[in-house]
Amino acid sequence: MGRVSRRVFATAALAALATVPRASAAPGRREVPATATGEMRAMWVATVTNRDWPSRPGLSAARQRAELLAHLDTAVHNRLNTVVLQVRPTADALWPSPYEPWSRYLTGIQGAHPGWDPLGTAVEEAHARGLELHAWFNPYRVATHADPARLTASHPARRNPGWIVTYGGRLYYNPGLPEVRAFVREAMLDAVRRYPVDAVHFDDYFYPYPVAGQTFDDDLAYDAFGGGFEDRAAWRRDNTDRLVRETADHIKGIRPGTRFGISPFGVWRNAETDERGSDTRAGVQTYDDLHADTRRWARENWIDYICPQLYWNIGFAAADYAKLLPWWAEVVRGTGTRLYAGEALYKAGDPAQPAPWRDPAELSRHLTLAGTYPEVRGHVFFAAREVAADPAGAMARVVADHYGRPAKPPR
Repeated sequence: MGRVSRRVFATAALAALATVPRASAAPGRREVPATATGEMRAMWVATVTNRDWPSRPGLSAARQRAELLAHLDTAVHNRLNTVVLQVRPTADALWPSPYEPWSRYLTGIQGAHPGWDPLGTAVEEAHARGLELHAWFNPYRVATHADPARLTASHPARRNPGWIVTYGGRLYYNPGLPEVRAFVREAMLDAVRRYPVDAVHFDDYFYPYPVAGQTFDDDLAYDAFGGGFEDRAAWRRDNTDRLVRETADHIKGIRPGTRFGISPFGVWRNAETDERGSDTRAGVQTYDDLHADTRRWARENWIDYICPQLYWNIGFAAADYAKLLPWWAEVVRGTGTRLYAGEALYKAGDPAQPAPWRDPAELSRHLTLAGTYPEVRGHVFFAAREVAADPAGAMARVVADHYGRPAKPPR
């Protein structure tokens, strides 16, 4: 995302090898439900750092609205059926939240009313176009800087300084505090109470990506709550598990039928670390480094869909799309969890990327390969800016080769 972005992290993560002890296998629990129809064709619309929308902070309400509607129209033009809109990028809100301030990415000033309701408008206008609207939340990121004084005076993080951990030049809420997990869950679910969103969506940030030479200081929380765990990593994973399970349960209670999906970094664990892992050599593994047991969530049906960020080309040595896709298909096989593939449209045509990305047909080949795995129920493209501009023609090639007719999203 034009920042120290999750996508930049995803690429940089392959630079080093991670090693931890092997773990034993654990089976999934549920059988697959009746076969569903439809195909996910979606794009992410990132608001953090104004990556996709609004194009810059401080635009008039009318201009912001016009840009948002243009993204929705672009989705329809490309025969997509879902938009995943980032509505809580940094412990803030793109709706009138009683919990958190208005996002500074709207007006340039955190807490300043933008003069309209972006999320409410997005839901209404997406549905008017036959699109689903998935509300995308980042649970724990408070700021992309490290100065609490730059937050608006009423910000919950300033009222509760003990909730914050400074790490890698950024501010995060501490996932190890039960009151933090309860707060962020309620802050996010306020949007579900207010609007008929079709899904709640988390991305890949749980505990932050590792920063060399730095420690995420959660000692006090671990001393208070970690006594029953074999080590700090197991305690952290349990904290993340609790957020996922509790969010899922509350969504069902607030608005039955609203789905819950997560888009993790594409590698759970490397096979050299865990025999259940993928044939990869990624420098980041979600289980070990982000303390997110993404495989378990899919296997045990804690979530309705999983959309791993498979942001590598076919044949990429450290993380081959052609090896990761079948690995994830096997993960969801026999479960009720839908699998969608996260696609790196932003890499298409970029001269800094490996040579296969300079071929406009690379992404189309991804969809062709996915078509041989019935577990893969669709694709989500990062991100809206590239869907609209399509500088390399990769999106046009996907549409021509695979999206000849409109399709309903999976149900």
